[in-house]
Amino acid sequence: MSIEYRALATLAPYERNARTHSAAQVAQIAASIKEFGFTNPLLIGEAGDLIAGHGRLAAAHLLEMATVPVIVLRGLSDAQRKALRIADNRLPLSAGWDEALLAAEIEDLKLEEYNLDVMGFDAAELEHVLNGWAPNMDAINKTPAENAAMLATIKVKCFQSVAGIVSEAVKAAVDALSLDGVTVE
Repeated sequence: MSIEYRALATLAPYERNARTHSAAQVAQIAASIKEFGFTNPLLIGEAGDLIAGHGRLAAAHLLEMATVPVIVLRGLSDAQRKALRIADNRLPLSAGWDEALLAAEIEDLKLEEYNLDVMGFDAAELEHVLNGWAPNMDAINKTPAENAAMLATIKVKCFQSVAGIVSEAVKAAVDALSLDGVTVE
């Protein structure tokens, strides 16, 4: 396997790509490419069809790049290319974070006055990482009248097959935290 460079104009997104990228996310990817370089080549089939890297392709257009790095995956069937398009996007979603190690790394970068914006976390997420993942119980455990300005409705979408489990888990969390003014429907 080797990296080649292809003209950006010769590459097009796969028409049936199921993964979506907002304009804000494409801008984050572009910022990452500007900061670190194009560190993750696009994956294409032998005919030049894009398999993985749709967000990076959009970011390259945003940056008006002339060429981009690609890896040509040879010998894959149509079904394998389709499955890889999905797997490449789905498999990373199963990963988690070691919150203590993540916080330590980000704190080191913050002390070095490194631009934290290029990592993909928004300000609220960075706040949670650096100051702990637990909710602020002083802000939560107020009377319902005091909480009126802070009330929010949270909807959880899940498969019907796990709806009961998710509902019970939320109810158990609310009960465990003794949260006043919180109802689970």
